[in-house]
Amino acid sequence: MTAPTTRRSLLPLLSFSEHLTNRSAATCRYRCGDQCSQPVPNTSANAYFGDVVAASVSRRAVLQGGAGAAVVTSLAWGTAENANAAPGGGRGRKNLAGFEPIAPTPAHVDELVVPEGYTWSPVVSWGDPVEPGAPKFDASHQTVEAQMKQAGYNADYLALRRGGAGNDAADKALIVFNNEYTNPEAMFPGFDGVLTAEQARIEMAAHGMTIVEVERRNSFSPWVYDRHGARNRRIHTWTEFAVDGPAAGHEALRTAADPTGTVVLGTLNNCAGGETPWGTSLSGEENFNQYFNATGADDGDGRLARYGITSGGRGWEQAEPRFLVAGEPNEVNRFGWIVEVDPDDPASTPVKHTALGRFKHEGGTVRLAADGRAVVYMGDDERFDYVYKFVSKDRYREGDRRHNMTLLSEGDLYVSRYTGDGLGDGEFDGSGQWLPLVEGGASTVPGMTVAEVLLWTRTAADQVDATKMDRPEDVEPNPHTGRVYAAMTNNTRRAPSQIDEANPRANNKFGHVIEMTEAGDDAAALTFGWRIVLIAGRPEDPGSWFDGFDKSLVSPISCPDNVAFDSQADHLWISTDGAPGTIGTCDGMFLLPTAGPEKGRVQQFLSVPAGAECCGPVVSWDDRSVLVCVQHPGEGGLPSSYPYLGDPVPRPGVAHVHRVQRGRGRAGR
Repeated sequence: MTAPTTRRSLLPLLSFSEHLTNRSAATCRYRCGDQCSQPVPNTSANAYFGDVVAASVSRRAVLQGGAGAAVVTSLAWGTAENANAAPGGGRGRKNLAGFEPIAPTPAHVDELVVPEGYTWSPVVSWGDPVEPGAPKFDASHQTVEAQMKQAGYNADYLALRRGGAGNDAADKALIVFNNEYTNPEAMFPGFDGVLTAEQARIEMAAHGMTIVEVERRNSFSPWVYDRHGARNRRIHTWTEFAVDGPAAGHEALRTAADPTGTVVLGTLNNCAGGETPWGTSLSGEENFNQYFNATGADDGDGRLARYGITSGGRGWEQAEPRFLVAGEPNEVNRFGWIVEVDPDDPASTPVKHTALGRFKHEGGTVRLAADGRAVVYMGDDERFDYVYKFVSKDRYREGDRRHNMTLLSEGDLYVSRYTGDGLGDGEFDGSGQWLPLVEGGASTVPGMTVAEVLLWTRTAADQVDATKMDRPEDVEPNPHTGRVYAAMTNNTRRAPSQIDEANPRANNKFGHVIEMTEAGDDAAALTFGWRIVLIAGRPEDPGSWFDGFDKSLVSPISCPDNVAFDSQADHLWISTDGAPGTIGTCDGMFLLPTAGPEKGRVQQFLSVPAGAECCGPVVSWDDRSVLVCVQHPGEGGLPSSYPYLGDPVPRPGVAHVHRVQRGRGRAGR
């Protein structure tokens, strides 16, 4: 593996603004089927989250005490003139995690930027050989057979599992990462914009999940993947998945190829995920709608429209007719689920859990309730859709892995409603309810059976007056405190009529983060308190909010996507997706303290290269390193050869950022 070289700033052939536009268009097309240009799927009359908090944002200016209120600060972050300035003018002390925050990186810089005292290296990239018999990556000679055994494309969710098979070794590990979607214009040299059937099959092989074993010399050394690891595995569009739960076998899941409705080929658009206490990985099927061409399909009940399934598609129907809805109307219902994979057993059959509902799952993260039931938090990544949680029927049994792997097959499904404002000066002014959709094995939605609620969960949630949210993405409990953090990435379709003058979040392009505390600190509770901890944007934006911290000392941040935690109870790490098109900087990873004297002080830890999105972040168990997924570098036509200078195509994948041992090597890039 060639060592990464120092990157360089690019001088794009197009104007900067044109590149931002192109990057956004490419992201919309390939990740979510250009949903932003489609009608909003949710046309219910349920309350908007913006309506709930609108009357309170102006009070935050009073609570800030002036210095960080609705006045323009002295630092105009995100502009070319001061992009090299550090937060607080570079005079602030190192933060709680021990790093000096980096300055925002202009959006055209093709470089992974890390703090002083750190360096980075690629761990595994698209095309790297994973399974036995896989050839070395060759961009000009890609085949379906090769890609099925090579690392998949566009890593998103990431897990780092300590130890080799059967041991807890600190310098051996297993990583699991999703392969969300593909960018044919970046994958195939000379791509002319028209996908061939063979290219479609290569794309199908590049989707799914990748599992690889990794090792390192010591805690100051980079993780290196083992191409011969015993647990290495590729999961792709032809991998068999079992279907379980109350909707398994339902007539809406039966196809000509699977008349039982219990075996599905493949998993699509896998975005975020989560690890279970029993050692398996969860993965969320998100924008599955874009793979299906609905031309000529009957949508008399409106279910296709509610899930954003249109006459578009990615051209995969020319490779396999199951992606043409008119010909196989039930195939689309077999996607949009939470899937569970056992990464320790390459021969195991992954499972699609219908009990957790069907929608555009960003991910699924697990916490055990006070009585031992497994609780899974989930977001539906769509404008004006909802936050959900699942509570298992049975209880976790320590050491009984076989039993625990059945916990997600049966249980209760809830959707959230938010009341109050969540912006008071106390711990929590906001209150919330978990509204049942399925409870005690029965549907609580009039006119819908349990199976129908789970197959068309969005429609069910529309009927119970759940609160419309601004694209709920990662929803994850803090493993130290139990408080749940939900990232709302953005929603540019929110109209002024849905907020008021106190909330500058019409056309909410920056997003926000909320914190929830379950009643009694019990994950199975049916009520919770909540508050806003971040309203993202530039510090000088009067509508931005950094939990009351002085806005002249924070990093700008836009479009929170994934969240993660380290060994400190008050450290919330956020990765972003959308900063190039909103604040003109590269996406990155940020620290947001949630308690103590630096509560609300957003500090940027790293930035990813031009056109890329920062995904998956994992802080290692020793707090000395971070793994991130660099997704779609160079998207939208930006020239990039990340991570290897001189490669004919950029290669998205997993990068390791780690401390440099004093006196050895060089820090930063």
